[in-house]
Amino acid sequence: MKRSRMATLGASLLATALLATACGGEGGSPSPAGSPGAAGGESVDIGITQIVSHPSLDAAREGFKKALADNGYVGGENVNYDEQNAQGDQATATNIAGKFNTDQKDLVLAIATPTAQAAAQAITDIPVLITAVTDPVSADLVDSLEKPGGNITGTSDLNPVEEQLTLLTRIAPEAKTVGIVYSSGEVNSQVQVDLAKEAAQKLGLEIREATISNSGEVQQAAQSLDVDAFYVPTDNNVVSALESLIQVAESKKIPVIAAEGDSVERGALATEGINYEQLGYQTGLMAVKILKGEAEPASMPIETASELERVINQAAAGRMGIEIPADVLDSADRVIK
Repeated sequence: MKRSRMATLGASLLATALLATACGGEGGSPSPAGSPGAAGGESVDIGITQIVSHPSLDAAREGFKKALADNGYVGGENVNYDEQNAQGDQATATNIAGKFNTDQKDLVLAIATPTAQAAAQAITDIPVLITAVTDPVSADLVDSLEKPGGNITGTSDLNPVEEQLTLLTRIAPEAKTVGIVYSSGEVNSQVQVDLAKEAAQKLGLEIREATISNSGEVQQAAQSLDVDAFYVPTDNNVVSALESLIQVAESKKIPVIAAEGDSVERGALATEGINYEQLGYQTGLMAVKILKGEAEPASMPIETASELERVINQAAAGRMGIEIPADVLDSADRVIK
């Protein structure tokens, strides 16, 4: 029987797990957006900037919009969404953020670390909500997790990396070396790699790394690693080219553990990870409070995922030559066949 499992990753856990923290002053904060839209009858202008399209980030965006709609802010009625995608280009992300600032949006949603950093540099007097950002402190987005201190707050997608690698040891106990392909320019990816190394020491695993600068390098980087398994963090370039890494894994008959469920649906073997639609929904609920004038970003703590989900892809297991233990299958929240 499947069983539902809940895991609360509070701000205190995030603060402990993150490798770099910073303390700062309270700083300035923009005036709350008031109560436009559902409360005041005026239309709200919201800019959404996303670094690249892939299922996890797309799900976070849709979850955000759903939370607003559930609270009376309906797109096309009393909310105007200006949705922009940087297509993986940081200069484009910077231009998008600058345009949102010039347009004086009522609120901006920045999805993933690179677009959040671009928004932070360009926008100082408009509320900015971030999501799918692993380490907002190391990315220089907020003063601290508990008190962001400026015009930015939102949600972190810090993964339970140790739990994910533990799942690998249960599925493939013979695996001793784990390959990680990640972007050298993404702060969030380096955080996850460092967490993986720390967890690997406890689990008797060895982490082997290959860095990339764009999604076109993923397959070659994966092929360069002589490993027993792959771990895929929430790296935007890698996830956008996930199928090329999975192709390598299938040819080598080794498992791929992912950081989130969407990657498992696309062909990774398993995860104990975040539901990105729910993470986006949490971010949307924070935005509702700001739009209604009930809170300001400066004093709203960074939130983390309230639910984790174990997802197993049986079809992928067959292609990788892996037999999933019965107890792991029985404990899954979702099995893809």
